[in-house]
Amino acid sequence: MATIHQSSTKQEILEYLLKHSQATAFELSEVLNVSPQAIRRHLKDLEAEELIVYASTTQAGMGRPQHIYQLSRQGRDRLHRTASDRFGDGYGEFAVSLLDTLAETVGHDKMKTILQKQWERKAQEYRDRLGNGSLKERVETLVQLRKAEGFMAEYHSVESDDSAVGDRFVLIEHNCAISNVAESFPSVCGHELEMFAAVLPDCTVERTHWIINGEHRCGYLVQARKQKQN
Repeated sequence: MATIHQSSTKQEILEYLLKHSQATAFELSEVLNVSPQAIRRHLKDLEAEELIVYASTTQAGMGRPQHIYQLSRQGRDRLHRTASDRFGDGYGEFAVSLLDTLAETVGHDKMKTILQKQWERKAQEYRDRLGNGSLKERVETLVQLRKAEGFMAEYHSVESDDSAVGDRFVLIEHNCAISNVAESFPSVCGHELEMFAAVLPDCTVERTHWIINGEHRCGYLVQARKQKQN
């Protein structure tokens, strides 16, 4: 099946729906700074390609009813595979085939050890790249590294009324750049929490959202550990 190439506006619509779950044509027009007429044309095209659906309709005052659009399963799968598409469809297929061969050759237990070692190696690579800056600087660098690998990643600061609580950030990944591998080897995703915790050893890292559980994003709460008093 040929890869579907979208205009930049259509791609922005798809990415906005991935990040925010749903939106009306008016909201998309405001956010993307595109005329309502143009947005509706794009939405109609995306519907025809079965990449989006409208789940319900809302009435805003005396104006025309507004459809509330969401990604279809096909649209979500397409965005989750964006990273694989960058390297060609054969890249992901080769990775899965290679891992299958390894599992058959060395056995299930050895395979778990290999995947664990891979994440430990990746964590060390990230730590070397992050350096010893502030937590904000390190989280920002980590997000940039994940983006370079095909993840639609971002982070946000989390405010707290408790002055004793250290800096807190939420790291969000709106897609899974290794979804084809994760479908065959779910433990790959399970190691991600361990990896982030190893990358930020002076923090607690807690998973808040998980694509593998049917949610539309992976999310992690990163919080600086309290300094021990002498």
